[in-house]
Amino acid sequence: MRVDVDLPALFPYAEQLGFGLVAGFAVGYALKKVGKLAAVALGLVFILVQTLAYVGFITVNWGEVQARVDPLFEGDSLTQAWQGLLGVLTFNLAFAGAFVPGLVLGLKRG
Repeated sequence: MRVDVDLPALFPYAEQLGFGLVAGFAVGYALKKVGKLAAVALGLVFILVQTLAYVGFITVNWGEVQARVDPLFEGDSLTQAWQGLLGVLTFNLAFAGAFVPGLVLGLKRG
């Protein structure tokens, strides 16, 4: 059994998938790098706050901080945030099927 495939007709799809994969990888890589910078900034802010508390300039109610931050890290909240991010990044993209695997690969490699 022979199947004839019109290769020139497949080129636009291959280009879209290739671009989607590359764009997804670039976005994932950038997100991971920005996340690392955010973690460093947050760590430096924590060190600053702890130093100011240690020398007596400020008093921090860590119980209140924890009570306000804990709901942000619940399972449903994180899932909704991930789905919202994917919705924004793949909005109106014909190549979203290749973008998401590229995004995940970029997050792993970044």
